[in-house]
Amino acid sequence: MPSITEEVSIGDLGSLQTLPESFTWKLTGADSVLSPSSETVEESIPLIDLSDPDVTTLLGNACKTWGAFQIANHGISQKLLDDIESLSKTFFDMPSEKKLEAASSDKGVSGYGEPRISLFFKKKMWSEGFTIADGSYRNHFLSLWPHDFTKYCGIIEEYEGEMEKLASRLLCCILGSLGVTVDDIEWAYKAKNSGSKVGRRAIRLNHYPVCPEPERAIGLAAHTDSTILTILHQSNMGGLQVFREECGWVTVEPVPGALVVNIGDLFHILSNGKIPSVIHRARVNHNRSRISIAYLWGGPAGDVEIRPISKIVGPVGPSLYRPITWNEYLRIKYQVFDKALDAIRVVNPTN
Repeated sequence: MPSITEEVSIGDLGSLQTLPESFTWKLTGADSVLSPSSETVEESIPLIDLSDPDVTTLLGNACKTWGAFQIANHGISQKLLDDIESLSKTFFDMPSEKKLEAASSDKGVSGYGEPRISLFFKKKMWSEGFTIADGSYRNHFLSLWPHDFTKYCGIIEEYEGEMEKLASRLLCCILGSLGVTVDDIEWAYKAKNSGSKVGRRAIRLNHYPVCPEPERAIGLAAHTDSTILTILHQSNMGGLQVFREECGWVTVEPVPGALVVNIGDLFHILSNGKIPSVIHRARVNHNRSRISIAYLWGGPAGDVEIRPISKIVGPVGPSLYRPITWNEYLRIKYQVFDKALDAIRVVNPTN
């Protein structure tokens, strides 16, 4: 994890009146660090009602076309969404030195800090976050909120449980659009029948403070997630953008009560490229700060092999990606970043 105790602390970004050089990005031109093109177009990703009788087809079409969509009637209560957003605001409103007490370690994932993709960019991103990936967040919560510890832990546990159920439901539907089921993924089938969780999970609380020069800053640089899928709750201030080859960057405007779903690299591999992971980023603004909460639904145990689902590849079709363990893929992702899928692609694939 990159250091967060530099000359400009990320915990103090919202109080700055000028944009420091270390946070100033080149957002346009051929040598832009945000390639593909930074042009934004007036399009919108699909909004899908999960109670629609044709939901499997709708989700499949959205995934194949966009790699992202919004969902309504998803079953997550508005109270729970409000509660976790309120928890996030309470944390990010704390003084910088208090937030730093919850900083993640150099080797750890959980805790306060910069986005993990900061490792791959020379410039810094206008954001801060708190990652909850294991039980260690309880120690942070006990230190931060000794009087509200039980309440805040309860919110996280309820949120994680509800998101796990929603992610499993979405997985079944999207796989169904490809003519397969969870049982066709060997490691997922074993996990389901043993009563274990299908994938590893993390929750990332994100804060994008008001920025003095948003046209020259970035909240979160362009990337794909390494997950099966990511479910995002964003506050009523927009900032998320997804990239579509045919039209460029598309802003995902918040829809009250709706959640955003991004397809990740792992689903890209499982589907043999039929459902692509989506490039996305977050912009910042001059008027209001923005909160988002990402539920990252990842891969199996680190030594479990991942490969395209055999029924999708078919008896005569080529497998586009070689078998790889989750740990190995994550290592490759942290070495070559956006070239990770290319790095495991089979050259001249045959049966």
